[in-house]
Amino acid sequence: MVDWKLPREGGCRCGQVRIRVTAPPLVTMACHCTGCQRMSSSAFSLSAAIPADGFAVIQGEPVLGGLRGPQAHHYFCPHCMTWMFTRTEGMDWFVNLRPTMLDDASGFAPFIETWTAEKLPFAETGAVHSYETLPPLDAYEGLMEEYVTWTGR
Repeated sequence: MVDWKLPREGGCRCGQVRIRVTAPPLVTMACHCTGCQRMSSSAFSLSAAIPADGFAVIQGEPVLGGLRGPQAHHYFCPHCMTWMFTRTEGMDWFVNLRPTMLDDASGFAPFIETWTAEKLPFAETGAVHSYETLPPLDAYEGLMEEYVTWTGR
């Protein structure tokens, strides 16, 4: 079970940009793609898909960084350059929050792991579902329903 007590607040490493989450995640993920490895300087990146109306920047002004293409918009603190969250064009109903930005990231666990085809051999997440690339689009609704059951909500 994963416990998401709400609301939760968080911020970047230096504290200049602060966020508030007032809705539980739709699903949680770990991404093993080489892009996320480079952006996070780690073996994978973590995400919590937060409904857009349950996410707010409450202090500071994040800036675009990382990929700046038409699909993904990665937001960073302009001072410490912490990668905080991502918005995906055409999918503006959720925000992919890096859950380690929360002041209390306890209760977070990735439910899905993606891009395992690019996974570093030692990287283990404990995710319930693994995909070599991304889940098929028609699988997301079922995965989100299963996630709610998995979290005990």
